[in-house]
Amino acid sequence: MTDREQYTPGPASGAQVRKDGDKWTLILVRNLCHSPEKVWQALTDPAHLREWAPFDADGSLGTVGTTVKLTTVGAPALHVTETTVKRADAPKLLEYSWGDFDMRWELEALAGGTRLTLWTNIGRRFIAMGAAGWHICFDVLERLLAGEPIGRIVGPEAMKFGWQRLHAEYAKQFGIETPDGPSQKGRTN
Repeated sequence: MTDREQYTPGPASGAQVRKDGDKWTLILVRNLCHSPEKVWQALTDPAHLREWAPFDADGSLGTVGTTVKLTTVGAPALHVTETTVKRADAPKLLEYSWGDFDMRWELEALAGGTRLTLWTNIGRRFIAMGAAGWHICFDVLERLLAGEPIGRIVGPEAMKFGWQRLHAEYAKQFGIETPDGPSQKGRTN
């Protein structure tokens, strides 16, 4: 068996939700055993993003004012959005939008590594799904940085790697029902 076949995500952790009026923000934190410079490269370099992120970038995200096309991977239909990098303070802070989602990446140097924090707005109905998807992406990122890449796991393929369990665990942590849970029965939206 390959490392990819043996991959199973750990329990839901490192995520929280903030609500400000009608706006919901998902905050994911992961401690990585790699320098902020190495993590920064993985967040901004198109070749690195292709290995772990849920989108491809046609240029570097590392420079303020740069316009980059982001193409969602694993979505049912091709989804391409154009973004302009709002903030890029290497290797500490990166901000841009991915479609309607504001993406804020914070990198904090720790002894022996980096605390990576992602802040992203997301619809309440999708917050546990987003947490589960990013959890798997962060696991793949961790292996890539360690020199043991297992390849990007996004979209429907994530279902083969424990996404449903993670989704249910995050929904429980956030105090929301999953789409097939009791509060959704009989609803048409």
